[in-house]
Amino acid sequence: MIDTLAPPRLRTAALLLSILAPLAPATAAAPDKPNVLLIMVDDLGKEWISCCGGEEMKTPHVDRLAAGGMRFTNAYSMPQCTPTRATLLTGTYPWRNGWCNHWDVPRWGAGCHFDPKHNVTFARVMKSAGYATAAAGKWQINDFRVQPDVMRQHGFDECCLWTGYESGNPPSGKRYWDAYIHTNTGSKTYQRRFGTDVFVDFLIDFMTRHKDEPMTLYFPMALTHGPFTTTPLEPNVTGNVATHKAMVRYTDHAVGRLVAALDELKIRDRTIVIFTTDNGSGGGHSARMNGRLVRGGKAKLSENGVCEPFIVNCPGLVPVGVNDTLTDFTDLLPTLAELGGAELPEGVTLDGKSIAPVILGKADDGPREWIMALGHGPAKLDEKGVRPKQDFTDRVVRDKRYKLWVLNGESAKLFDLQTDPAEQTNLLDSPAPQIVAARKRLEAVIATCFKQDARPQYDPTPPQPWDLKPRIDGGIKNKEKKEKKPARDKQ
Repeated sequence: MIDTLAPPRLRTAALLLSILAPLAPATAAAPDKPNVLLIMVDDLGKEWISCCGGEEMKTPHVDRLAAGGMRFTNAYSMPQCTPTRATLLTGTYPWRNGWCNHWDVPRWGAGCHFDPKHNVTFARVMKSAGYATAAAGKWQINDFRVQPDVMRQHGFDECCLWTGYESGNPPSGKRYWDAYIHTNTGSKTYQRRFGTDVFVDFLIDFMTRHKDEPMTLYFPMALTHGPFTTTPLEPNVTGNVATHKAMVRYTDHAVGRLVAALDELKIRDRTIVIFTTDNGSGGGHSARMNGRLVRGGKAKLSENGVCEPFIVNCPGLVPVGVNDTLTDFTDLLPTLAELGGAELPEGVTLDGKSIAPVILGKADDGPREWIMALGHGPAKLDEKGVRPKQDFTDRVVRDKRYKLWVLNGESAKLFDLQTDPAEQTNLLDSPAPQIVAARKRLEAVIATCFKQDARPQYDPTPPQPWDLKPRIDGGIKNKEKKEKKPARDKQ
């Protein structure tokens, strides 16, 4: 078995080695089981991250992670919340795991839930290798009123999570000020507390208590998803643009607090920090990136919707640089397993491929020739339960240069991302040999998908008073409830 935790092989010339040797001895031993801190921001595209070319504002703490680690330029999420989260947790694409669309379980119910009997998670995989596990932030794919202990079943020892809005329970709509949060001891409102602070405090406490054992920490942030809100650092900010920027700055501040805690606990050099986002920014936001204006791409298959910031950092373990390796969120489960020396689950088909050798500097490129993204809008209900909105969900597949769009089951667009990063010129019917070859190559990938997308697999939870009645004719429309600001926001 390959030792994935050995120090990176040095490829530099002897002169460079002599310069760097005093700073980072080549003989330094890598940790047997490095900690993992996986941070995933909600609704934030590359255009708001300055190290990714964002020009609107600075994100100094995230930038430092990139400057001291590896920044991936070709990393795909799914276009929207639920498909991304199910993909990341299970290592499988939505067309395989059935979570092709958004389903807000606490709000919409109908017996649907992310079922631990039918879905593996990276947390369970890491626990099997001796890791302490914790999750903080936004969950939204289980109803904790019905399944109060489900996070342990998913493999998380402890949790501190915004439940998602629970139908019939107005306080649960708060994820920021007066946050309504579920922990191992139950759910409650944290009066006059800002949700992100509660989550970060919980993670720091968990790290402090478990600093002498390997840990896997999952932080799917509530920020920067709407509603717009003030933050503890900017309590008097007003206006949508200024407030959104304040929320991005507080996201960066939270990252800085966590990294500082790793330093204070003296576990920084054995903790792999991964920073990414679940999808692009909301469509109401625009920002300049690398000289062009980028509109938020949430729920879109364009690059601003699915190609996310993806930064990996661990001083002395993860090399410094920018990497164009192709990777998508199916890769996280097998990658974390290899980093932690865990066995992959038996009898489970995974779509992901480990990029641990790239992260550890043992390979210049990953194993993938393509990456894929799919999933948007609310799912449907029929007489059998929740099902994908389309039989064959719209999707995109790309290599390092070309990107194919498949809409309504048919090839619809082909772009050369090298010359057309904004995806303006459709080359699908071009007779150029390289375009014809790219189309054939990417269509062959699409042909490996199921002919009809799977349904989410779950044993229905008992009917609840707030459950929706099945609607065979369409999906569910959702409008976020506005959160009221506490009195101090008006001061």
